[in-house]
Amino acid sequence: MRHTRATSFGSVTGEDGTSFSLWAPTASRVALVVEDREHDLPDEGGGWRRITRPEVRAGARYGYRIDGDLVVPDPASRFQPDDVSGLSEVIDPSAYAWTTAGWSGRPFEEAVIYEAHVGTATLEGTYAGLEKRLPELRDLGVTAIELLPIADFKGRRNWGYDGVLPYAPDGAYGRPDDLRRLIDSAHSLGLMVFLDVVYNHFGPAGNYLHAYAKTFFTERHQTPWGAGINFDGKPSGDVVRDFFVGNALYWLEDYRFDGLRFDAVHAILDDSETHFLAELGEAVRERLPDRHVHLILENEANQARWLERDGGGKALQHDAQWADDLHHCWHVLLTGEDAGYYASFSDKPVEHLARCLAEGFAYQGEPFPTLDNHPRGEPSGHLPPTAFVTFLQNHDQVGNRALGERLSHLADPRKLDLARAGLLLAPQIPMLWMGEEWSASTPFLFFVDFAPDEELNKAVREGRRREFKSFAAFADDTSAIPDPTEEKTFSESKLDWSERERSPHREVLAETTRLLRLRRESVVPLLKSGYRGAQASPPRPDMVDCTWRFDGGTLRFVANLGAGDAAFDAQGGEVLWTNAPEGGRGALPSWTGIFLTGAAR
Repeated sequence: MRHTRATSFGSVTGEDGTSFSLWAPTASRVALVVEDREHDLPDEGGGWRRITRPEVRAGARYGYRIDGDLVVPDPASRFQPDDVSGLSEVIDPSAYAWTTAGWSGRPFEEAVIYEAHVGTATLEGTYAGLEKRLPELRDLGVTAIELLPIADFKGRRNWGYDGVLPYAPDGAYGRPDDLRRLIDSAHSLGLMVFLDVVYNHFGPAGNYLHAYAKTFFTERHQTPWGAGINFDGKPSGDVVRDFFVGNALYWLEDYRFDGLRFDAVHAILDDSETHFLAELGEAVRERLPDRHVHLILENEANQARWLERDGGGKALQHDAQWADDLHHCWHVLLTGEDAGYYASFSDKPVEHLARCLAEGFAYQGEPFPTLDNHPRGEPSGHLPPTAFVTFLQNHDQVGNRALGERLSHLADPRKLDLARAGLLLAPQIPMLWMGEEWSASTPFLFFVDFAPDEELNKAVREGRRREFKSFAAFADDTSAIPDPTEEKTFSESKLDWSERERSPHREVLAETTRLLRLRRESVVPLLKSGYRGAQASPPRPDMVDCTWRFDGGTLRFVANLGAGDAAFDAQGGEVLWTNAPEGGRGALPSWTGIFLTGAAR
């Protein structure tokens, strides 16, 4: 297996000046444009062009002239001061003086993840603005911040999934050292920082790879975004794989992120003998054996194969997957919605929920109605709960709604109280969507900024409205759907942290804080003691009764999700949490539940 460093690509500063490396296999001539001068880059073979310029230092602006015409940014640019089409800036990563150089991370069992979009998490919308909020997140009980993608995208506002320069943190949020300072401050508070990265496609504006590296893509594989990235074509596929493995190592080493979340890996199409995901996971494990580095997948295919453990319970490749199935179960139960993929969970949501709690996936190879009954998923019951990141909300599930409503806008607060405890006290790795901890009133809307390309802006605007035309609420009039290209849509999505001090938000925040304290004191020690297995045995169709067994004891969750009272036997367990009157003795009224701990058995 090949192992690469991020320094195989882009510009690298050193004592001898700055070296530049560009892979341009389909260009006839390439010149480095730097400091108003041009320097021809000879072809070294295999499509590589390299040069070292002793006079070039950090801060210099540069680009590449392709075939005597177009000047493009470095595809491995470390920073773009003037957006995706401007010149790249030479960055010296060693210039930042880390104050937490000894930080090695935290075990995954301790993870409580807080997903955040840098541009809307605070009014400032910057790395520095988010840094100011870190003490409050620590006090809440969060142990890891997960940033939505920050790879440079077109314009000043975007969710991040339209990135085109994977090595360049977007300038809308600050400079590279501002990002390092955010991570450094988080580590000083005992917080991990994860980054969402996108290796399945590039955004629609600002990607110039087709001008000089057409074989970076392949028509053999088609994705929702067009031709697939060429992970398996020889010899180009080797360079493409190195580009992305190098990118992962770059974020983990140069910025000291504690983990990565890989977006939509089911859309990474690769027929190689060793799939890219396997190579990626193994490369990170081999390179960083002395750090707690956590790799998380988003994978609609529910492939348990990427989450396997060794004999000691340690992840061989990837730590966990986003547990979409569990979210869908809770959402159906809380809202009654059954459109789209929710239809595959609305037939027996309680049964599906029980299986998710005990085994991870609701569908483990069974026909999936939303996919024309095509089988979905792989057996997952042998995996520990920490192989699954669970959530009631995330950026997709909120932002992909026409009006960006949060779950607190849709669900009965009493029902949401039970689901919140079910999320935060269950042994899976819980994730909160920013503002969820106080039931923020602000929506999270879909927004982009492709100006001055008004044709692309128009296409996005019309596509958004066309997407919801089939919904009854918008069938006759889509004017209520916010325009994703307007700055107002972006600004309305910014969190108002002052809400935390007002009712009813203050009470929700206090309860979330209490639940996370209970998790830290009683659930995390069980997770660290060793997992033995789980069993869910619904006593009736509208109840969940799940018990997880650990070397250090048991954890049991019983919930009545029906309309009437339900008989309940604590079986000698000690109450950790309940929202039932009388402490749940004898019966659980409608939409109440209880968590119990017990001795190992």
